[in-house]
Amino acid sequence: MAKGYQYKKYTRSKFGSVVYFMFLLLAGAFSVLPLVYCIATSFKPLDELLVYPPRFFVRRPTLTNFIEIPALLGKMTVPVTRYFLNSVFITVVSTLLQIVFASMAAYVLSKSKIKFKTVFFLIIQFSLLYNATTLAIPQYLILTNLHLIDTIWVYILPTLASTTGVFLIKQYIDASIPDTLLEAARIDGAPPFRIYLNIVMPNIKPAWMTILLFAFQGVWSVSPTAGTIYSEELKTLPYVMTSVAAGGLARQGSAMACTVLLLIPPVIVYFVTQSNVMQTMSSAGIKE
Repeated sequence: MAKGYQYKKYTRSKFGSVVYFMFLLLAGAFSVLPLVYCIATSFKPLDELLVYPPRFFVRRPTLTNFIEIPALLGKMTVPVTRYFLNSVFITVVSTLLQIVFASMAAYVLSKSKIKFKTVFFLIIQFSLLYNATTLAIPQYLILTNLHLIDTIWVYILPTLASTTGVFLIKQYIDASIPDTLLEAARIDGAPPFRIYLNIVMPNIKPAWMTILLFAFQGVWSVSPTAGTIYSEELKTLPYVMTSVAAGGLARQGSAMACTVLLLIPPVIVYFVTQSNVMQTMSSAGIKE
């Protein structure tokens, strides 16, 4: 460092902090407007749903839209409990398997000495650029060739290749699991799977809790795509809920009530895992 050189310390002024805070507050309020509108609409009576111009907030809240849901769903050929159990089973199994597969792959990419692991990780990072719509046709062709169309595996198998999960957990392992800890376990005679199960997984709890949140939200709202599920007994709760909205404007209140009910489980999972999400994102180099 040159003699006499001094660093200048830049700090945000109080006015700048206020502007920054107000901007974040407005952005946050704007992002929750759809949720607020959904909740408000679910309590609107029919006359407020039909009023013009539309009103954002409800003036005379009612529970009629929620009370009517059992009657609307009771006309289905398959009991609504079957759709609910399908959603619960698919969500639980897919979420658990996604955590296991993603964490095992991330552990290998982070701490193993296999060849070309850097290339494999680059491929995973590039695959993050592709969304579900882009992958729909290749997934359909694979499921068709495996003769899995119209089976429960249509929901589960595509979720197991979680590139987001592998990326986040791998970055977290790099930052939080020292090689010396694993070497000590190997010296004590611990096999690789025991190291993964008893040392790695407990120490990366924030990472797999974050994947739990993302996986749960994604799978809970999944509906069968065209040409993959034909049997009514294999369809999920979000699919049958959309049939309520097909009744036109008069059923918009009940449709919003269904949406609010479907939002409850993901919101509960979010509140349970939110602190872990923030810790994982900071370790992965992602700013919220």
